[in-house]
Amino acid sequence: QVQLVESGGGLVQAGGSLRLSCLVSGRTFSSTAMGWFRQAPGKERQFVAAISRGGATTKYTDSVKGRFTISRDNAKNAVYLQMNSLKPEDTAVYYCAGRAAVSIVLATTTRDYDYWGQGTQVTVSS
Repeated sequence: QVQLVESGGGLVQAGGSLRLSCLVSGRTFSSTAMGWFRQAPGKERQFVAAISRGGATTKYTDSVKGRFTISRDNAKNAVYLQMNSLKPEDTAVYYCAGRAAVSIVLATTTRDYDYWGQGTQVTVSS
């Protein structure tokens, strides 16, 4: 059974930083492309960032480019999301996701990911 456990969320003022972590178990982590999504109240879950199996390739949604950085440590079975210059509109529940399929293209839709964490709340105050 594949398990993804996020941590690192919290309350931060606008302009501040947070680092989210996601630990993965039950699957060979290095063979799994990973992503971060977020869901604000009343809205659909949206793509934030993705990283390839080896970590060489990343993709971001336009609204977080230059502010967020996705990374991974395959030795620790962990993926991270460093969030800087946070804005109130970044407030959401953030989800870690894993993709079983092998592809050179990083997926950006929820249906392309097979494994999900429980989410961690990020709240940015103005």
